[in-house]
Amino acid sequence: MSSFIARRLRFAKSLEIDRAVFFAIMGKIWSLSAGLVTTLLIAVYFAPDLQGYYYTFQAVLAVQAIAELGLGSVLTYYASHEWAKLALDRDREVTGDPDALSRLISLGRFSLKWYLMASAVMTLVLATGGLFFFGTAADPGFPWKAPWIVLSVVTGLNLCAVPVWALLEGCNQVSHVYGYRIVQYVASSVTAWVAIYLGAGLWVASAIGVAGLLAMTLTVGRRYGKLIRTILLAQPKGPRLSWRTDIWPMQWRIAMSWVGGYFVFSLFAPVLFHYQGPVVAGQMGMTWVLVGALMPVASSWIMPRAPLFGILISQRKYAELDRLFWRITSRVIAVTAAGAFGIWMLVFSLNQLHHPLAARLLPPGTTACMLLATIIVCASLPMSTYLRAHKKEPLMGLSVLSGVLTGIAVTVLGKYYSADGVAVGYLAVTATMNPFVALIWYRRRTEWHADPVSRSPI
Repeated sequence: MSSFIARRLRFAKSLEIDRAVFFAIMGKIWSLSAGLVTTLLIAVYFAPDLQGYYYTFQAVLAVQAIAELGLGSVLTYYASHEWAKLALDRDREVTGDPDALSRLISLGRFSLKWYLMASAVMTLVLATGGLFFFGTAADPGFPWKAPWIVLSVVTGLNLCAVPVWALLEGCNQVSHVYGYRIVQYVASSVTAWVAIYLGAGLWVASAIGVAGLLAMTLTVGRRYGKLIRTILLAQPKGPRLSWRTDIWPMQWRIAMSWVGGYFVFSLFAPVLFHYQGPVVAGQMGMTWVLVGALMPVASSWIMPRAPLFGILISQRKYAELDRLFWRITSRVIAVTAAGAFGIWMLVFSLNQLHHPLAARLLPPGTTACMLLATIIVCASLPMSTYLRAHKKEPLMGLSVLSGVLTGIAVTVLGKYYSADGVAVGYLAVTATMNPFVALIWYRRRTEWHADPVSRSPI
């Protein structure tokens, strides 16, 4: 038995799976498995038009990323640089360099104010914007207004939880954070299944949001209540990070990249809803649940290591950073490609068997285009994380350009060629633009890691 366990541990280590990555992977496995169950329940209990409304709701909600203006990612990277000089003792009190703690507290206090304001603004924008969007394209007799307004409020409340997750990850509490996320995923999934079965319809989305927020409050608050209060509510007693000079130069670039990302990943269903109707939008939405799952799986290897990237950069351990980066990148590409093949085989088999569920998904050829484009995107995720861990964002221009081109391609091709046009446009832009991520990564790595005397990489 001991040799069996030892072999499994060596295998996990070869895949770069530590405790944090293990919890992240388990969370994604649960999300994927639960997502399949949810998808099946939606196919059984939702009519095709209700399915279209549901997935278009989810796509429109993705606009909340704009409200953050990239601050969530910035918090993790900046906190990790300060945490390189700090630690938690047995009583969960922060110890270490007082100046680093003061800067961390100033970061937390700023984030609290930002997200409270962003939550109020986003609730209002989502509610009014959704009323306009669905009011112009929806069936006048379909009961969507009340569920949408309540969902907007729930989404605003969940936005307030973002700085807690981001700061805890930056403070290298990654394993516990991802463990608690599993609890959140389970609570949300079970709530969704019960709500679907009970005929909640579009109210399912709000039920999921409430369940996730309650699970997060009970788990994270119990273990990290003292740390969270210290970071968010205490007064800094030394140097502070300035939003204008320290945070904003990176944040606005991340924000522009996130806006570009919205047009790359979240425009598919709304465009098809507008031009082709809720049934086609529902097919795209359900297919994207499967295809888009590749990115969370890839991030299971990447995001738990983002704080470590920042710590290694702060300590100038560039050789160790690069070794870790290449190991993670190879795993991400292999796992993503294998997952894409499995998803395509599932869609292909459903069509070959003429299973009723096949009619709720896009055809195999269209799905293949979506999968190939997503593999390309996933391959670039480790590079973007590596670059941003330096507290810089050199990918802004490329992200914005990709978003604009994807938005144009999806809108034009979706109008005239339906879902096939959307998939081809997504693949064409991704295959053209994403290789430039590797070029930017290589140039910036050489520049940032150069010895100031010899100007050669350290």
